[in-house]
Amino acid sequence: MSVDTPRRIVLLRHAKADWPDVPDHERPLADRGRSDAPVAGRRLADTGIAFDLALCSTAVRTRETWKLAVQELPQRPRTVYEDRLYDATPGDLFALLNEVSDDVNDLLLIGHNPGTHALADALSGESQGDAIARMTRSGFPTAAFAVISFDGSWKSVEHGVGRLVEFWTPHAV
Repeated sequence: MSVDTPRRIVLLRHAKADWPDVPDHERPLADRGRSDAPVAGRRLADTGIAFDLALCSTAVRTRETWKLAVQELPQRPRTVYEDRLYDATPGDLFALLNEVSDDVNDLLLIGHNPGTHALADALSGESQGDAIARMTRSGFPTAAFAVISFDGSWKSVEHGVGRLVEFWTPHAV
């Protein structure tokens, strides 16, 4: 597979979480999150992207988001639950992306803010239409996702290499 292969990364923020008296990592989805996650899954299916791999944070709210969203996809990708996605900085996320095998063309990452938004912003050297403006304006709400395309190897992923081709949110912002 050529290092000039077109690739896509989709960054999905977990759906709306509840605030019970539990450690942050253990917070479950709120009612709105349980209704938004399948909507996000249907919209992901509408993109037509056949994900080769999904990397999901180990936090309860991200695992629940993925469990509800993946049911809406036509095909379930291989899923890896990754501890390093929880509370990750953009640098942590770049390092993780650089480890992805070049056998993967389309990657879905299910994570948290502020890292998800910061990574989408850092990757997006250019934008299709007003996608960057909408992403900046909205602040990357829960259950939102960004689709970023780039050419090359995962080892070459760095600031500004991508093109933000779509930004979607479940609610008008």
